[in-house]
Amino acid sequence: MGLTEGRWAKTIWDNPAEIIRTLTPENPVMVFAPTVLQAAARRFHEGFPGLVTYAVKSNPDEAVIRTLTAAGIKGFDVASPYEIDLIGRLAPSAARHYHNPVRAQAEIAHAVEAGIRAWSVDSRSELEKLFARVPAEDCEISPRFKLPVLGAAYDFGSKFGSSPELAAELLRAVAERGYIPSLTFHPGTQCNDPAAWESYIRMAAEICEAAGVKVRRLNVGGGFPSHRVGGIEPDLTAIFDRIGQTTAEAFGPDTPALVCEPGRGLCADAFSLIARVKAVRDGANVFLNDGVYGALTELPQIGNLDRLQVFSPEGTLREQEPQPRAIFGPTCDSLDRLPGEMALPADIQEGDYVIFHGAGAYSLVTNTHFNGFGQMAQLTVKSLL
Repeated sequence: MGLTEGRWAKTIWDNPAEIIRTLTPENPVMVFAPTVLQAAARRFHEGFPGLVTYAVKSNPDEAVIRTLTAAGIKGFDVASPYEIDLIGRLAPSAARHYHNPVRAQAEIAHAVEAGIRAWSVDSRSELEKLFARVPAEDCEISPRFKLPVLGAAYDFGSKFGSSPELAAELLRAVAERGYIPSLTFHPGTQCNDPAAWESYIRMAAEICEAAGVKVRRLNVGGGFPSHRVGGIEPDLTAIFDRIGQTTAEAFGPDTPALVCEPGRGLCADAFSLIARVKAVRDGANVFLNDGVYGALTELPQIGNLDRLQVFSPEGTLREQEPQPRAIFGPTCDSLDRLPGEMALPADIQEGDYVIFHGAGAYSLVTNTHFNGFGQMAQLTVKSLL
C-alpha cells in the first residue's frame, strides 16, 4: 500500500481539522458524524408526538440509513422504485411510505410487488391509477393538499398538492372504495414557522369535515429545518409542540395518529463539506473546488450555508475579521456561483479549506461530474468541530 493510500485508510477521524492537517485533500471531502445523526433521531423521537419517518431522497447513503435504523427510525418515505428496494434491503422490517404523488404505471406495479401499503395522491387521474392497480385491503391512501407558502425557503405546492376542495373529494373516494383514508401535506422546505403547521392541520380538520371522513393518520410532512445560519438554531421543540396542540384542538375526539417525514431536519447537520480554495483572484473573489454542480447544488434555491470555518493547510483556524466575498465553484460555467456574497476571513489564502457545516441534505445525492469535477471522498469523524 502506498503512502497516500495508507493515510486515507484510517476508519474514523477526530474532526475535519485533523483530516485537513493529515491529508491536505485536493478534492472535496464530505465528512459524516454518526453521533450527530443519532442525536437528531433522538430529538425527533422525544419531541414529535407520533411516528418519525425519514425522507430517503435527502441523503440515501447506506451509512445514513443504517445509522437511523439503529437509532430507532422505523419508517421511511420512499419516492422511487430505487428507494423502495434500498430500504427493503437495508431495513426490511421498516414501513415504507410511497408519497411521491405522481407515478408511472410500471412504478405502481413495482411498488405493489414490493408490498407497499401507504400511498399519497393529489389528483383524480392519479387516484384512478391507484384504484386500478393497488389492492384495497390494508392499504392507506393519503390525499395531499396545499396552502399558500408560509415561512419556508421555497414552495413545494408549486408542483404537488391539491386544493382543499379537491382533497375532500379524493378523501371521500378513498374511503368509499375501502382503502384506509388518511391525509398528508408538506409546508415547504426549511420551514421555521410553527404557524405553517398549524394552518395546515386546521385545514386538514376542515377537509375531513367536508368529506365526512375520519382519517386514520395525518402526515405533517417534512420541511423541518436544519441549522443553516450561524447563531440561529431552529426551535424544533416549538414546532413539535404546536403540531401536537393544534391537532388535539382541531380534531378533538377524532384526533388521527401523527406521522412526520423529515429529510433535511434529520440528516443535514450530521455532515460537513470540506472544500479547498483554488484561488483568491486579485485578493477578492474566492474560487473553490466545489460549487453548485457539486455538493452545493441547492444553495442558489434556498440560500447559503453560512456556518463556515476556514482552515489553513496546517489545520489552523483563520480568525481575522470576515469580509464579504463572491464565491465561485470550479467549473467553466458562470452560473457556478453561490448566491450573493459570504463573509470569509480577511486572511483567507489559496490552498486554504472552507468547511460548510450542515451540508448533509441534497448534496451527496445531487453531486455531478460536470466539467470533469465532482470527485468527492467520504470520511467518518467523531466530531464536526
